[in-house]
Amino acid sequence: MDKRTQRLEQADRSLELNSQQLSGLLDTVLERLGPHLDSIDTQDAWQPPVTGQRPDNVLPAQGLPIEQVLDDLFEQRLFPAYNPASPGYMAYIPGGGLVHSAVADLIANIVNRYVAVWQTAPRLAELEMEVIGWFRQMLKLPDTASGFLTTGGSLANWSAVVTARRCRLPEDFLNGMIYTSDQAHHSIARAASLAGFPQANLRLIKSDGDYRASLEHLRQLIEEDRQAGQRPFMVVGHAGTTNTGAVDDLQGLAEICQQHELWFHVDAAYGGAFMLTERGQQAMAGIEQSDSVTLDPHKGMFLPYGTGCLMVRRLEDLYAAHAVDVDYLPQMQDDPYRADICQISPELSRDFRGLRVWLPIQAFGFDTFRNYLDEKLDLAHWATRQLQDIPAIEVMAAPQLSILAFRLKPDGLSEDKLTKLNEVFLKRINGDTQRVCLSATRLDGSFAIRICIVVFRTHLDRVRECLELIRQAAEELTGALGESLTGS
Repeated sequence: MDKRTQRLEQADRSLELNSQQLSGLLDTVLERLGPHLDSIDTQDAWQPPVTGQRPDNVLPAQGLPIEQVLDDLFEQRLFPAYNPASPGYMAYIPGGGLVHSAVADLIANIVNRYVAVWQTAPRLAELEMEVIGWFRQMLKLPDTASGFLTTGGSLANWSAVVTARRCRLPEDFLNGMIYTSDQAHHSIARAASLAGFPQANLRLIKSDGDYRASLEHLRQLIEEDRQAGQRPFMVVGHAGTTNTGAVDDLQGLAEICQQHELWFHVDAAYGGAFMLTERGQQAMAGIEQSDSVTLDPHKGMFLPYGTGCLMVRRLEDLYAAHAVDVDYLPQMQDDPYRADICQISPELSRDFRGLRVWLPIQAFGFDTFRNYLDEKLDLAHWATRQLQDIPAIEVMAAPQLSILAFRLKPDGLSEDKLTKLNEVFLKRINGDTQRVCLSATRLDGSFAIRICIVVFRTHLDRVRECLELIRQAAEELTGALGESLTGS
């Protein structure tokens, strides 16, 4: 036997686990994950970052025992961090990370099927389109609607802009104008830029006292642009803004879009899942008339980060925007239930995202998700009523879904002093206990503190604890302020 053949006979096969080795690996992992899961309720909702630590970046030529690798991960790297799985995490718009979805990812990654082409894993590609069909029904879109799962709302918004551009504008599209609220998520501006539009082509619609896009201002902008020789083609409404959870008048926006033949996109990344509830359907009336909708199941459906979705009213529009013919791929399908995902989305290489959505929905049913979402709506309104009973608290944005904004506003302080006071207020609330984590934004230029109740583990006990922390901090700060003003 020559040396080359000998080397081939002795090839390294250490990456190729058998079932016994897999079982041992999972047992070792579960020894860490079990205590982590059991302690989520008592873990900090957030921890400040530690500065000055840098990895050594030495290339690891030799492997380490898996126990040592996991010890490094769980003991040295998992914290400090913000903890969006914690029931006390009410900052930003978190993703709860359902464990059943993690199990689905384990299955998906071990079986390692490629689902972007129907022919390579037919039943799994159909499973993912089954999920899309559920979302179509949830949003009350017509039977012609379809979509695809993305990594999140940013990619979905970008693909929506590209689809609208390809379907509504000529190749020379630089006079195309896009309209969205001044409360829009920054991904809308970034999507417009990445889709090739100059910054000036994104027009911001003024919002009203409830932070909803002004229909009158939109009509004015459209008329101005048409008179200037520009081509209005797309309006982006919101079903749950990041700042306050505001829901635009989607019915009114839809009517304007129909009148002017504009593409109507709804960014429902945060709010779309609330369509499972009666209150959500009332708030978002008109979403069913949209040409496209962005969803983030990793928000309102509590799934792990990296689970977004774009829904489009007409499947053929997705093909028109994304499909290309290449010689090295199998023959593509014509049946919408056999959709080749690579032909209706930007990705050719992608993970099997459908299973992380499909498995927990099959295991629990949509009624369970509806119950949880109704609870989050109730908790937001309960928290608002409690805030209104605290002296010197101003509710700046009452919840339209499950986000609310407030600040401490004693009499006689300028805006600059109010900002400084509320920065301290937020630090006191989040505080040394780190039992809750709230975040801040600016509303009409004023510093505001947000409560966002989306984590599936967040229930009345933790929201009550949050309100007590707010009450204590407010009393301490207003008391100290009163003493300083009286010279005590």
